[in-house]
Amino acid sequence: MQNQKRRASLVASALLAATALAGINPPAASAAPDPVTVTVNARAGLATVPDTALGVNHAIWDQNLGTTETSDLLRDAGVQMMRYPGGSYADIYHWKDHTAPGGYVAPGTDFDTFMAAAQRVGAQPMIIANYGTGTPAEAADWVRYANVTKGYGARYWTVGNENYGNGHYGSAWEADDHPDKSAAQYARLVVEYADAMKAVDPSVKVGAVLTMPGNWPDGITAGSDPGPWNQTVLSLAGPKIDFVDVHWYPGGTAAESLARTNHIPDATYLLRQQISRYAGPNADRIGISLTELNVDAGRTTQPAALFLADAYSELLANGVFTVHWWNVHNGIGAVSEVAGQTDYNDFGMLSSGTCTADGSVCEPPLNTPFAPYHGLGMMKLFAKAGDQFIRAGTDEPLVSAHAVRRSNGDLAVLLVNKDPDAAHEVAIDYAGFTPSAAAPTVATLTNGATGIATSQSGSATSRTLPAYSLTTLVLRPADAAVGRPSAPGQPTAGEITDRAATISWPAATPGRSPIAKYEVHRQYGAVSEQLGETTSTSFTVGNLVPGSRYTVNVLARDTAGRVSWASPPLTFATGSPAEGACTVRFTTNNDWGNGYIGGVEISNNGTSPINGWTLTWTWPTGWQQVSSGWSATWEQTGTAVRVTPTVDNRQIAAGGSVSAGFVGAYGGPNVLPTAFTLNGTVCTTG
Repeated sequence: MQNQKRRASLVASALLAATALAGINPPAASAAPDPVTVTVNARAGLATVPDTALGVNHAIWDQNLGTTETSDLLRDAGVQMMRYPGGSYADIYHWKDHTAPGGYVAPGTDFDTFMAAAQRVGAQPMIIANYGTGTPAEAADWVRYANVTKGYGARYWTVGNENYGNGHYGSAWEADDHPDKSAAQYARLVVEYADAMKAVDPSVKVGAVLTMPGNWPDGITAGSDPGPWNQTVLSLAGPKIDFVDVHWYPGGTAAESLARTNHIPDATYLLRQQISRYAGPNADRIGISLTELNVDAGRTTQPAALFLADAYSELLANGVFTVHWWNVHNGIGAVSEVAGQTDYNDFGMLSSGTCTADGSVCEPPLNTPFAPYHGLGMMKLFAKAGDQFIRAGTDEPLVSAHAVRRSNGDLAVLLVNKDPDAAHEVAIDYAGFTPSAAAPTVATLTNGATGIATSQSGSATSRTLPAYSLTTLVLRPADAAVGRPSAPGQPTAGEITDRAATISWPAATPGRSPIAKYEVHRQYGAVSEQLGETTSTSFTVGNLVPGSRYTVNVLARDTAGRVSWASPPLTFATGSPAEGACTVRFTTNNDWGNGYIGGVEISNNGTSPINGWTLTWTWPTGWQQVSSGWSATWEQTGTAVRVTPTVDNRQIAAGGSVSAGFVGAYGGPNVLPTAFTLNGTVCTTG
């Protein structure tokens, strides 16, 4: 090999010499690209990591569900919650006789075996009660057996699995023996299930199945339901449930699924909005679980590992209390090559050791870890129970960043290079945290690797990320900052208008010095903007933008200058003016899952006619658009929409109105606009 390198070097030297003799200058070396800027902001606090964060699915068709080897592998990967009895099988499974009519039940997969495995792993169970072919009494008996007879202390129980897939919206993959397959009937029975189960053990938490915003059948109303699935279920069952359960399969190519993790903040925001709007009083007690997650492309190779770490981090940072990969063992599918590696198209994170039907290709031996298993192991190293996620971001779409702050003052950063072809240099900037000069502890998972490599190397501020890789840095602070105040409590917002909001919070506990003041910071991407400060525990923020979403944190500063951790985040949205010269009524109808018929009605509230008008708004996301329209001229540039009149409706009489319609399209969570401007004036919304 050395001789080959030497010959290549001599040939290159000769070519350079020849071009110089010929009077031709050799091409200049291309400049190295600027490093990717990574911003980590310890002042911008997000959700705290719960002790149920890292989850996986077990299934009763998997004969290795309860083996010591499987359980030890899951324990080593940091699994904290395990779901049973396995997706759609839950709606045909009868726990008492361990049968699933119409499906295969493997030996060694009964409930007690599952619980023994969960205990060996050190994980909490998430149990799915049979809705499709079961009854509230059967579910209550299961709770009694689990928690009264056996003392397992199983807290989390979901009523059914993907029950919107029962044919009510057309597609039917989920068993449902009920003559009435409506969302309203599901909700009514969820109430019966919850009452029966809690009568046995009042401490259990009962969850209802919803659909992830931006995913079918979100937005679709069927039959005689009063609204779409989520609205109907929450309106009828909201007061009785403790959490909602959603699934997410982003689909698409490897590149597309990796890019779609940017849907998560808006999807969870919409889900929180739906819960708040429809679930009744004290709706903020209702948690969110996401218990099935996987990709279409690269299921056993690096794309799945990158997606797992990126999606788990984003979901947990946005307050989801558990995230579950589908699943532990599944079986070989259509074999392909992805990023230079053999992909077995197996939903499992551990090999089942199976072969294709013709025997031409076999998976590695049973329980060989696939790439997503290592992605889960990286999550174990990165985010531990009690850590607080903090805001992190980059200026490169192919590189994402997440960060957590630990109770001992350490900070961990997870960097995801989604580029399959190129390494990326990163320069890391920290706000509200000063890393020590010591080399960070580094964990890296590269494409094709059979495990995570660890070292203590490099600096806290620069790093080269290998192509298609995960990298975690754990950093010590430059100083221990002993004696800082505690973080202020959960802020709340009141008296929200189009331009202002009053933020209140529980007081922080002083450390070594008295608290001097509180600072209110707005999260603006990965940076913070201080909105103001006060010596009290309430602050009114002004000069806000109508129809905008704000996420804020409160920090306490003591008389010695020590600053607390950030409070939990508060997200709120401003509205439109209470009164105005114009009113806009924005409507959506006939939603079909990625589009709808939209309309705008513009009213003139003034005493003089409006001669000529321009209506504008901005879509909240980059995947929303006006496909076509009528009764006006419709234009869209980026996310900005501009609507101008036709000859027939250019005048709006005093007290009168005009209407126009459009076909709206969306490729992700459909967050609707709430601020509209007519001829430069912000309108009220009707």
